[in-house]
Amino acid sequence: MIPDTYDDVRAELARYSPLPRAQTVPSAWFVEPRFAGLDREAVFGRTWQAVGHLGELSAPGCWLTAEVAGEPVIVVRGADDALRAFFNVCRHRGGPLATGPGCGRVLKCRYHGWTYTLEGTLRGVPQWDRVELFDRRDYGLLPVRVETWQGLIFVNLAGDAPPLLHTFEEIATRTDALGLATLRHAARTTYDVGSNWKVYVENFLEGYHVPIVHPELLRLYDYTRYETEVHRDFTLQSSPLAPTEHAYAPGGGEALYYCVFPNFMLNILPGRLQTNVVVPTGPESCRVIFDYYYDDIESEAGRARAADDMAFAHEVQGEDIEICERVQRGLASRAYDRGRFSVRFEAGVHWFQRRLGEAYGEWIEQGRPVEAPPALDPRHPRSDAEEG
Repeated sequence: MIPDTYDDVRAELARYSPLPRAQTVPSAWFVEPRFAGLDREAVFGRTWQAVGHLGELSAPGCWLTAEVAGEPVIVVRGADDALRAFFNVCRHRGGPLATGPGCGRVLKCRYHGWTYTLEGTLRGVPQWDRVELFDRRDYGLLPVRVETWQGLIFVNLAGDAPPLLHTFEEIATRTDALGLATLRHAARTTYDVGSNWKVYVENFLEGYHVPIVHPELLRLYDYTRYETEVHRDFTLQSSPLAPTEHAYAPGGGEALYYCVFPNFMLNILPGRLQTNVVVPTGPESCRVIFDYYYDDIESEAGRARAADDMAFAHEVQGEDIEICERVQRGLASRAYDRGRFSVRFEAGVHWFQRRLGEAYGEWIEQGRPVEAPPALDPRHPRSDAEEG
């Protein structure tokens, strides 16, 4: 069941630390419907969430839309070239400003036609001549924090959360020389998965399953040198790549697999970046958004390599979806409640479950309700999770 007090969470955390003695969290965390509300408020409403890339907002007046912690959000490039984000909600009666990506000189509500400047100021109010005691300055769009890293766009609903670089500073130290921001966006693919979002994230966080679930992928890197690093806000799985001609990483090199809490992944290989965002869609379902970036999508050879790489990624994703959906059914079985961790391969899963428990505990400690409208400004969670 869902924990009721901070002491309950502390007791739970004690059961899975340190790693060699740890138990996994109860299966209820993956199947109990009330956890969907707790995840929305305590986790997604308080962390930086990836919503797109700068290539989607290449010109002033262009916007993209997303949903974050159940909230509709719009990110727009202003006439001054600055990025701004707002709740995608008209201040009149809640209509949407946009229902998808687009460009224009103003933001116009799709319900009654109220118009806003690209800076969020209410400008046009049709059929409003007899309304009294109304000041347009009181009805501007509500802002959302927006920041970028390596060409990727993130928003955060928490007004006092640390800057995005607080999360990505250590990652930047290792990846800045790779020129990720210069890679060109090639494609986006979306998958609907019949498992809780946490099941999918945990599957990403360990290579333990690779020999069984991904035999073709196993041949492309040195499994004996597969390593996992655990940091405050992210984990890194890395391995040398085999020097093959496979489109996944022709010529070898190194694979870097980052997971940034709670639901953002970076898959970095020579000349290629793949990002994954895992979005809950229900207690036992999620949507995974893949974006592909390459150093060459102009030449015929570059396009062919990208197409082959994406086709292989699609095969791997099919294997992951199948096992995650089967795991979801296993977690719901009366035969399972808790398990144990492989110290060699599942330190990332252990880290993730600790971070979840800490996020839940902070929310409950503040006396926040488990099921409530999305919070706009709770403080950002901090972690003292063990290293390594």
